[in-house]
Amino acid sequence: MTAEHIGEPSAPVIARVDETALLEMTNVEIDRLFRSSPPGDIPDGDMTGTVLAFTGTTAAKPLARAAYVVGWQGKVVDRAAGMLRNKITPFSLRLIAARVTLDRSWVDDRPCVLLDYSKTSVVASMVRDEIRLVAPDLYLGVVWMWRRRVGWFTLRGRALG
Repeated sequence: MTAEHIGEPSAPVIARVDETALLEMTNVEIDRLFRSSPPGDIPDGDMTGTVLAFTGTTAAKPLARAAYVVGWQGKVVDRAAGMLRNKITPFSLRLIAARVTLDRSWVDDRPCVLLDYSKTSVVASMVRDEIRLVAPDLYLGVVWMWRRRVGWFTLRGRALG
């Protein structure tokens, strides 16, 4: 399924945004970028992730590196099956599954790619991730827990469409 199927065509993507630029942005700038970006199509394959914590500060880059090494390295998406698994621990174990669909964002009620853990994971059933395409092959994601927005992340991999 593509974004056009839920009523909004994909818009052009900004080419100059990358993980380094996102780590240097403020939360307000990241929020604006997410709101102005198209959903893109559901990605497919092994995607590298970056945690965006304390962005716009000197702590952001070291925290992103540390989170990658010890905690979360990204996601592996199976577009055909509409599923993904997170790569976690220093061994990139493929755990914590989610359903992947196109839906409406809780941020602004516009289309996004939804990563829904509510029916696939006991440990993450309260988590909902939403991603939008912000540059070729780069998705910006927002993390919701218990319907509260709690963080940002990126996924880099092969974008389709």
